[in-house]
Amino acid sequence: MRSVIRWDPMRDLVSLREVMDRLVEESFVRPGWVSAERRNRLPLDVYSTSEELVIIASVPGVDAEEVDISIEGDNLHIKVDYKAPLENVDYIFQERPGGTFERTLTLNVPVQADKAEAVFEKGVLTLTVPKAEEIKPKVIKVTAK
Repeated sequence: MRSVIRWDPMRDLVSLREVMDRLVEESFVRPGWVSAERRNRLPLDVYSTSEELVIIASVPGVDAEEVDISIEGDNLHIKVDYKAPLENVDYIFQERPGGTFERTLTLNVPVQADKAEAVFEKGVLTLTVPKAEEIKPKVIKVTAK
């Protein structure tokens, strides 16, 4: 006599979920998956107002002296040196990276580099770069006769 096997959609869904979990884990969670260049890239927020460009970077645990900022032509370069991890200990796990993190941006507007200001407060670096006079919007007042 032949036995009848009933289709159980939940069994197929669980199997599909296990396959998807394994795919995601092997593709994205594997240590070393991110390139060294991408891993040491300083994350930034950048926005523009009518008067200035503002660049914000989170740099926790870093002193102001460990941050280098330069503007050459239309390139802005920010470099942050995090202290190296301790060498005389056996880490159980280590998630805080050490080393140099940097970012170079091409500024798409003329700026007044000599008037740029950098403020470092509570681990947040805020760089404000005024736009050049020739690109600031000019308001022309209309008068009636």
